[in-house]
Amino acid sequence: MLIRQRIVQKTLLVLYFLLSYNGVQGENKLSKLEYSELEKQLKLLNKPAVKTIKTKYGDTYDCVNFYKQPAFDHPLLKNHDFHPKIKPTLARTLQNSDTSAANESSGIWLKERGCPFGTVPIKRITKDDLIRQRHIPPPEAIAYEAPLSNTNNSSDPKRSYISSQGYKLAIVQIPNDPNNKFAGAGMSASLWNPRIESPQHTTCRLKIQKGSDSLQAGWRVDPTLYGDTKTRFFVHFQAGNTHCFNTLCPGFVIVSSKYPVDGVFDPVTQRGDKKVLEIAMFIERDLANGNWWLLFGESNEQVGFWPQRIFNNLASFATSVEWGGVAYSPPGVSEPPMGSSCFPIGDPNYDAYCRRLNVLNDNGETVDIDKTTVRVDDSDRYGVMDVPHWRGGKYQHMAFYGGPGGFETLC
Repeated sequence: MLIRQRIVQKTLLVLYFLLSYNGVQGENKLSKLEYSELEKQLKLLNKPAVKTIKTKYGDTYDCVNFYKQPAFDHPLLKNHDFHPKIKPTLARTLQNSDTSAANESSGIWLKERGCPFGTVPIKRITKDDLIRQRHIPPPEAIAYEAPLSNTNNSSDPKRSYISSQGYKLAIVQIPNDPNNKFAGAGMSASLWNPRIESPQHTTCRLKIQKGSDSLQAGWRVDPTLYGDTKTRFFVHFQAGNTHCFNTLCPGFVIVSSKYPVDGVFDPVTQRGDKKVLEIAMFIERDLANGNWWLLFGESNEQVGFWPQRIFNNLASFATSVEWGGVAYSPPGVSEPPMGSSCFPIGDPNYDAYCRRLNVLNDNGETVDIDKTTVRVDDSDRYGVMDVPHWRGGKYQHMAFYGGPGGFETLC
């Protein structure tokens, strides 16, 4: 029975790839109007470069003048007063812990150490990128079908929830409550590279949300978005009906000349390794002006920010926070693996995890959190374990997550 199921899954996957490939090939035969529109979009996205850097992974980054980056094409950012030396006013910071385990840099550059001051790295977009990215699925649905119950104890029975549009979640979260006022959240996440095929993607993310607005940061394996199966840094925002990854549309203002928002994480963790490779990241609200900053690594590198003015709901505080894994496959295609590709067993050397889960209150103070819930959309394919006090000391809240998806596990 299992062998027959695997054969059916593989057959459906091959059929989907063939259909998708033919569709994309058809789109390569562009009309004059479509070609013209693509050229306009490329010109809008690919700004004039002060310097160009090619990475060892084959990516090309243009070092773009800070003031000419794509973020400022947003109609609400036309008359901004931002500058290359802009700094946030933050109450942080979570003290360094286990820094030896952190993978501080994506290490994507060759001989250079990034872009010159006053410029920011923007990944050059090609026509093939734009054609492929037409197949990026819509974002996850905001609302879930049923209320969640507290299940801090990993031995408690877990309820299943059905996500719309092909998404499967295995997360720990602070459920949405209109009375919540979060000025940010943070985590340290282990880095993995699950095997993903073209129409699928898999993600580890930190997400904060209020209403129809949300912010995300983490790592992602996504051939549709990136054109490869490498583990990459990503950011995403949703403001009402608008949603966008990285710098593919205006909104996220980059300030760092070193860390591109779509850079490769290499090396990544191998299951059973004694040394786990991980990265810390934080999303925090500047209490002086409401801008939402992304901080990266143990040194709290300021990567960039989402300006307050592009949001409605997140113009104020967030009301929910999530940590963990998300997997996506379109209808008829087997679910991809998530995290380490194995169900969690509660061991950080074998499991994908998010640790040091923390939030900031409305005064910007870092707060330990105990009252969290778990959400697993498909417990036959994915799992999550919520361990608020994994070991002694502050900020030791752990979320173990992962699973093989619709493929056979070798764990």
